[in-house]
Amino acid sequence: MGLAPMHTWKPDAYGEAPGLVGALLAGGLTTCAFCALLRFVQICYAAGDGELARQLLLVLGLVSMAVAAVFMARQRDYKRMLAYSSVEHMGIIAFGIGIGGLGTFGALLHLINNGFAKGVMFLTAGNIHRAFGSKTTDEVSGAIRRVPASGGLFLAGFFAVTASPPFGLFLSELTILRAAFASGHYWQAGLFIALLAIVFMGMGSTVVRVDQGSPPPAAAGAYREPVLTVVPALGFLVLVLVLGVYVPDWLHRALTDAAEFVETSALEVRP
Repeated sequence: MGLAPMHTWKPDAYGEAPGLVGALLAGGLTTCAFCALLRFVQICYAAGDGELARQLLLVLGLVSMAVAAVFMARQRDYKRMLAYSSVEHMGIIAFGIGIGGLGTFGALLHLINNGFAKGVMFLTAGNIHRAFGSKTTDEVSGAIRRVPASGGLFLAGFFAVTASPPFGLFLSELTILRAAFASGHYWQAGLFIALLAIVFMGMGSTVVRVDQGSPPPAAAGAYREPVLTVVPALGFLVLVLVLGVYVPDWLHRALTDAAEFVETSALEVRP
């Protein structure tokens, strides 16, 4: 799943993988790992150690967000930046499960939103990498001029993945925060908000350096963006935007049933 301190494989794996593989790792592999972790949490409930499991998830979630915030500050490799973004979002999901109740629903919704948003970021990062032949901000700038579609989607994906409204991650993170305040986790919620702000600033600094400015002379040659490398990223962006303003009834019911299943497992072992 990549929760800190078990996250050290992510920067190298995501940083060297092609954009498509990175999207599958961030949107698929981590989701499967989360589902496996959730089953072990239910085992803890059955063993009477549910409270311990929740506390561990709260700690692991906040530690993961803190580690991601530190390493995203002044990050020059934009693919490694996305790896740390994945660490952050796995921490957010763990934090939501640790809060419980409405937080569990928010965490499950965030899992879906994160998968779509990471699809936008990794696919466009792969296009930018192909256009410039580099994945560091020392050699990449002016992406929005050289590859307008991918550069524009990369910028929009940044706002989506950092939970800017009206994207879906804003709704899911707001749901987790509501649950934290409602359950009395005030200082944890405050730290959660502070770490989100640090991540936004650190990630935004790298994204702006990639997108803005003039392309370096070495990248001045003609380059065309194949349509089939842009359309999937655009489709993911539309999905995460739609989920920010409208959650279909069938999806809401499915997430509610899943959250109730997890929470019922906790209630069944309580006196």
